[in-house]
Amino acid sequence: MSEITKAHVRCLTKASGTAIARFVFAHGAGAGMDSDFMQNMTAKLADKGVEVWRFNFPYMQQMSESGNRKPPNRMPALLAHYIAELELQQTALPLFIGGKSMGGRAATLLAADCPEPLQALIQGVIVLGYPFHPAGKPDKLRVEHLGAMQSPCLIVQGERDTMGNQQEVAGYGLGDKLNVVFMPDGDHSLKPRKASGVSLEQNLDTACATIVAFIQQRI
Repeated sequence: MSEITKAHVRCLTKASGTAIARFVFAHGAGAGMDSDFMQNMTAKLADKGVEVWRFNFPYMQQMSESGNRKPPNRMPALLAHYIAELELQQTALPLFIGGKSMGGRAATLLAADCPEPLQALIQGVIVLGYPFHPAGKPDKLRVEHLGAMQSPCLIVQGERDTMGNQQEVAGYGLGDKLNVVFMPDGDHSLKPRKASGVSLEQNLDTACATIVAFIQQRI
């Protein structure tokens, strides 16, 4: 069951059974909280006992209401909005933060430099498709802050992600708090090619199982 407030600004999806944790799940740059990817992962996680809190960043909500495309807010604005969403959390459940691509990057930046009252609440960070670099620009890395994260971090990455494939990531030296798990033949949204013999559904199921195992280890 989903509880929707303020015209789809945010949505809490309850676990189908006994909840073990809550995951604050931010969207990527090009698609909002109601994208197929976000909804599919939310449903799979909720089925495994994880409450999922989704929300739209301000630019995405403006796009949703106006129908006109807008570029993402700059990172300081994204982080301020993410913090505002965390301040709305009223739950006794263990709290995890993360997101898809850009939303996941924002979560890692928060985990590296988060206000103390919120930092104490964060049990871990979960990213689906981390944008290690812009597509086609492997020299412009976004990894400097990752070693400063104060919470353990799981990144679920496609093997052939154009923003950081398996071969590239292996050379980054990301530290012991960060675990990267690769989905077979997956792209930036974990989608494999037909010839791979693996389906998107299989990769999403594996991603979900990996996330739930990470959560269970932390609680």
